[in-house]
Amino acid sequence: MKKIIIAIDGPAGAGKSTIAKKIASILKIKYIDTGAMYRAITLKLIKLKTNLSETDKIQEILQSTQIDFMNEAIYLDGENVNLQIRSPEINNSVSAVSAIGIVREKLVAIQRQIGQSKSIVMDGRDIGTNVFPDADYKVFLTASIEERAYRRWLEMKEKGFQTSIEDIRQDLIKRDQGDMEREINPLCKSKDAIEIDTTGKDTRRVVEEILLYIKEKNNVII
Repeated sequence: MKKIIIAIDGPAGAGKSTIAKKIASILKIKYIDTGAMYRAITLKLIKLKTNLSETDKIQEILQSTQIDFMNEAIYLDGENVNLQIRSPEINNSVSAVSAIGIVREKLVAIQRQIGQSKSIVMDGRDIGTNVFPDADYKVFLTASIEERAYRRWLEMKEKGFQTSIEDIRQDLIKRDQGDMEREINPLCKSKDAIEIDTTGKDTRRVVEEILLYIKEKNNVII
């Protein structure tokens, strides 16, 4: 298979990471979780007690920050932060951090660099519209707010975080609003992306739909 880029966008809890990982595994290509990258930056800013209005300080922090993916884990300055970035505190702050121009500029540059040399599946909020507008395949995943809240609640429970489904639901509504209304590269569906509603669908079915789309678009043998 030639080098390809698959962009998967959508709101929080729509199943992007789970689906993207499966697609990457089946096609034997690299998976990049851009949401985890923004969460890692958020974690660092919180640890350093950084005021989000302190642009100069944030710029300085970004210049000394290293983000890597190894063995399906994200490393922040050499530390595995997979669990830390999924906490309620990060959930409540990541949208605000993601809206900061210099943060997006830094991470988008890293994301584009990764996609220059290898085939990737990348998921996020603006992959098909901004990071890789010429991606070979674009998918926009959605799901009902009730289903997204339940999925996120299960995820939090499995990781040992205690919270209510209603609290998560309200947080998702707030995050959706922030993601869609932010001034810089807001969450939206690319005109040439296929949209898949994952409500009530298991992972296997959604993966099959995406693989069929890839196969039919360019007659790719999978």
